[in-house]
Amino acid sequence: MRAMIDRRPHSRKAFLVVLAGLLAAIFALPGCETYDTLVEKDQVCDQRWADIDAQLQRRYDLIPNLVNVVKGSAKHESETLKAVTEARAQATSIKLTADDLTNPEKMAAFQKAQDQLKGSLSRLMMVQETYPELKANSAFHDLQVQLEGTENRVLRSREQYNAAVKDYNTELGKIRGSAVNKATGKPFKARVFFAAAAAAQAAPAVSF
Repeated sequence: MRAMIDRRPHSRKAFLVVLAGLLAAIFALPGCETYDTLVEKDQVCDQRWADIDAQLQRRYDLIPNLVNVVKGSAKHESETLKAVTEARAQATSIKLTADDLTNPEKMAAFQKAQDQLKGSLSRLMMVQETYPELKANSAFHDLQVQLEGTENRVLRSREQYNAAVKDYNTELGKIRGSAVNKATGKPFKARVFFAAAAAAQAAPAVSF
């Protein structure tokens, strides 16, 4: 009888330990789900940024061909050609890492370089109005169409990226998201939107 009584406190203690473990698991489950959600949304942002990067690279690749075609038909546009070449060099020199996408200053510098390139490209497209030979050039015509398509894809990719960033930042800003981020050592950081200047929103006009 005495042995049975002596075992009860130990049994009760073991029961409480198991119960505490179960309760901890129950409360931890939503936290794990929130963490997984943040990981998923963060990866979506990375994918959307990769889409932007691919379209910007396509823009960079088109520019040398455009410059060469204009150079052959509009030899007096040296300043315009120089501005485009320099703007391309500046834009391609800024390489963003995953950490940079959460840095407002680096994102601002990247956006500024892209806006300057976009502006110089728009001026280059206007050159055709002064040079009938250039306007009738089939190679220039084809490059214009490719550039317009690329600019539209850049715009669409930027919109998709910003939508993903909004979704991710919202999840991170929620009470549970903030708590999980803090509890796990703050591995998640709010991302910066990729918002081009208002003047750079529209794709270059193409007229034939």
